[in-house]
Amino acid sequence: MSDAATGASPRWKTAVRVGLRGGALLVRFDGRDGGVVATKTRRDDALFEEDVFEVFLTPHDPPTVYYEFEVNPLGTLFDARIESPRLRRPTICVDVEWNCPGFRARVDRRVASWSARLTIPLAPLAPEGLPSFWRANFFRIDRGGGAAPDEYSSWSPVGAPPDFHRADRFGVLTMVGSDL
Repeated sequence: MSDAATGASPRWKTAVRVGLRGGALLVRFDGRDGGVVATKTRRDDALFEEDVFEVFLTPHDPPTVYYEFEVNPLGTLFDARIESPRLRRPTICVDVEWNCPGFRARVDRRVASWSARLTIPLAPLAPEGLPSFWRANFFRIDRGGGAAPDEYSSWSPVGAPPDFHRADRFGVLTMVGSDL
C-alpha cells in the first residue's frame, strides 16, 4: 500500500493480501507500527478516529452503492452500507445499522506491528449473484500519537486531501475460481 494522497511510500509499511474462499473475500493486512492507538470496543464505533484497517467493496460499477468494513487493533468491527450517488463525500449516506451476516476479523498484535484477517461474505453484498468484477479499495489509518503526524495509506491512491470515500478512485478486483 502507498500514501493515500500521493502514492509515495508511507512511513509505516502495510501489506494487503486478498483471496476468495467459500463465497467470502478474505483480506489480510500486515502493518508496521510505532505504537497502537485504539480504545473503541463497541461494534460500529467511529473506528476511523484511531488506528484502523479498512475495506471498501462493491459489485456495482459505477460504485454508487458500496460497503465499508473496518477492524481496529482491539478486534472491534465496523460495517456499513453507503449510498454515493455522485461518487463523492458530500452526497454520501452512511447506514451503520446495516450489518453483514458472517463478517468477522481476527487481530494479532506484536511489539512493532499488527495484523488483521477479515472474512467478508459476498452474498449479502450481491444477492442477485456474485459478479467476477468488483470495485474495491483497501485503507489504513495510523494515528501517529504524540508528535508524529497521522498517516493515511491506500491500495488505490485517492488524492489530496486523502478521502477514502472517493468511490471514483476504487480499483478493480477480478474474482476467479470455483468459489463464485
